[in-house]
Amino acid sequence: MKGKMIMSVLFSAIAAGGCTSTGDKAIDPPREALFREEGAVYSVRLGQFEIYLLVDSARGGNAGILINAEDAVSKYIPQSGFNHSTNAVLLKTPEGNILIDTAFGAGVSEGLRKIGLENEHIDAILITHLHGDHIGWLQRDGKAIFPNASIYISEKELEYFTVTNVNQGAVTALAPYSGKVNTFNPGRLGENGNELFRGITPIAAYGHTPGHTIFQIENGGQKLLIIGDLLHVALVQFPVPEISATYDMDQSGAASVRRQVLNYAAQNKIPVGGMHIVYPGMGNVEVDGSRFMFTPLR
Repeated sequence: MKGKMIMSVLFSAIAAGGCTSTGDKAIDPPREALFREEGAVYSVRLGQFEIYLLVDSARGGNAGILINAEDAVSKYIPQSGFNHSTNAVLLKTPEGNILIDTAFGAGVSEGLRKIGLENEHIDAILITHLHGDHIGWLQRDGKAIFPNASIYISEKELEYFTVTNVNQGAVTALAPYSGKVNTFNPGRLGENGNELFRGITPIAAYGHTPGHTIFQIENGGQKLLIIGDLLHVALVQFPVPEISATYDMDQSGAASVRRQVLNYAAQNKIPVGGMHIVYPGMGNVEVDGSRFMFTPLR
């Protein structure tokens, strides 16, 4: 899988700033490498699919969201701080342009323009879960930002946030897409589930939210896992996947599925891409004893 950068400025050492975990101590990045990722686009090809990670926003990370993590934070987080980003993923496929999550703001639309697309060119949007930083760019002032897109979301997630425990932000985000919201039941990790589109299979990864879904992308004999919010602070949660974040609704469940998915990716040599892994946001996972090591794609 060969990657390339599409951006006006080359951001050297950014991957080390927020997601590279090697050995027993995180790499301490130059300060100038931090806080520069907004608008960046990273691209890989998977058979006939063109896949783009779109960095919507970037800021300094907050390890305080991790639970009972003082020792791990001291061990893996540089004293100079670390970077955090919010991403979305665009798939150009023979069946159309498919967006996975929308993030929070206009950085996604800016990234789309860099690759020659406008909001109107998006045919489908797959939602990992209904937290605001994943659906916040669906609408503005009650109007659909992606007017030609249909929405796909797990039935369990939609039921929880719009019926069982109504979240007004989720209701508002989806309202402009009335009649275009489709539900699915994700399959189980390692099993042959039902594809939403050719080569795109949803997989249940419950814990972060009741219906949190990851997506396996497969084409041309290659695979990629888009893991959504499987982790939030990569520098800590790759080496210590048992540590969950305050945002995880079922913290023990999130920790369990995190280890399962990372082990699956490592054993099957499937790269992963995450919505809170800093640029380039995609990389390979390896087992290192009880830990996992993440190496960004180049």
